Amino acid sequence: MAALAAATLTLGPDASSFSDLGSAQLATGQPRQALANHEQALHRYREVHDRAGEATALNNIGAVHGKLGDRQQALDFYQQALPIQREVGNRAGEAATLNNIGLAYDGLGDLPQALAYYGQALSITREVGDRAGEAATLANIGAVHDGLGDRQQALAYFQKALSITREVGDRAGEASALVNIGAVHDALGDRQQALAYYRQALSITREVGDRAGEATTLNNIGLVCDNLGDRQQALTYYRQALRIRREVGDRAGEAVTRFNIAMIYRAERNLDGAVGELEIVIDLDRQVGHLDLESDTAMLELVQQERVRARRAT
Repeated sequence: MAALAAATLTLGPDASSFSDLGSAQLATGQPRQALANHEQALHRYREVHDRAGEATALNNIGAVHGKLGDRQQALDFYQQALPIQREVGNRAGEAATLNNIGLAYDGLGDLPQALAYYGQALSITREVGDRAGEAATLANIGAVHDGLGDRQQALAYFQKALSITREVGDRAGEASALVNIGAVHDALGDRQQALAYYRQALSITREVGDRAGEATTLNNIGLVCDNLGDRQQALTYYRQALRIRREVGDRAGEAVTRFNIAMIYRAERNLDGAVGELEIVIDLDRQVGHLDLESDTAMLELVQQERVRARRAT
């Protein structure tokens, strides 16, 4: 992808060049640079009144904000893109935008709204024969059911998504589906089955260069190790995930992994380490508008109290 990022510079300063460069930069962990180039693309598409290009640029800008954890900002851009996709009759683009809006609502905690948008997207992907898009939408619907606690329903959607990704040769989508299935097995208490799915996913994310997916998978393997009582192994996986999440600019993911590290420090009575991690978590939560801000703040206060008591006892 780095070669693509370099090569697109020679194509000239037209909108598509900025768009291609931005997409390459996002894929290689440069979200800030990607944002600047997608904004340039948007400006140029508007200059030449290219409505289809404008919708694509708005979607791309939304995706960068989503990657950075700014879900409300992402939603704003997706909602600007949607009426344009409908205006120009781009049904596949409309489905992708509906999916993106669903993802944003999911991240903001509005699961019924997310499900409504995913349902619209699913109908269109099937109508236009977009099998990869159908798989992604099924996975998103599965994630909502998982969030609602309906594990078996979630598993059914994830298995359908996995089948389609394999059918169409979508390796990145396959890895994502494997992670989702692993997470359900973990939630159901089947740790070894979860690990088996995660390890398949980890191999694929590395094969296709999906750094964000690799970090998610490493974080999830860490969770399983933690649940199995192997804290040191869990810490090793969390630290690998943290390094990648910082590298790709995933602040929301960084907050999650740092919280996991803090909980291991707390369990091992390294309360200074736990407090230090939780302070960073809360700062990241505030930056991205994370839904866990309140509960993370409560955990910090609890660990601070535990530290005070521990110091008094010595």
